[in-house]
Amino acid sequence: MKVVILAGGLGSRLSEYTKLIPKPMVRILKVPIIVRIIKYYNKFGYKDFIIAAGYKSKIIKTYFKKNLKNLNIKVIDTGKKTMTGGRIKRLKKILNKERFLLTYGDGLSNVNIKGLLKFHLRNKNYVTLTAVRPPARFGGIKISRSKVKYFKEKSPLDEGWINGGFFVMEPKIFKFLKNDLTVLERSPLENICRLNKLGAYKHYKFWHCMDTIRDKENLEDLIKKKLFL
Repeated sequence: MKVVILAGGLGSRLSEYTKLIPKPMVRILKVPIIVRIIKYYNKFGYKDFIIAAGYKSKIIKTYFKKNLKNLNIKVIDTGKKTMTGGRIKRLKKILNKERFLLTYGDGLSNVNIKGLLKFHLRNKNYVTLTAVRPPARFGGIKISRSKVKYFKEKSPLDEGWINGGFFVMEPKIFKFLKNDLTVLERSPLENICRLNKLGAYKHYKFWHCMDTIRDKENLEDLIKKKLFL
């Protein structure tokens, strides 16, 4: 099964670094965050990775020509202005009508990938996301009996759960992706939610994204404490 990593955004809130390099290449204790993500999936036996790049994609391509050669890593330029759903749509031929894993290139978690996949298969979802409990500055989702009943990014919900990434997706996802302007977290997931085919795998342990300098510093502190390797 292939692992797709969305790595094409501008990362404007981390401009101190992203003026020169793409956000997934920002180093957390000397290691690019995308490398930490790849190595985590590899612990579960995954070796085939597709990086959906965009902004400064050549930097990512150059890096992986020289590093992690024991893995099968393809860096695909999916466009500088393409949205998250559009990036996935551009990979349709490469994914070849197969189930795949997907995550964002700016977040770390110790989610149990095997448990996530088993949960997805057992519940027969089109898409399963990992639900996490982060700081209140994020939006949220409502969950009932392991199904997402309401999905809205950055909305004022008090449920306490948000989309933490780390998805499992069936090929049916492509029916919900229209073009480069399609934002995965809007109509595609909202429509799948309405069909009762959007699953939520609850993760109670470590999860942290990197949107700002403060997030980067927090991640480094957490890794020093060995909450994430």
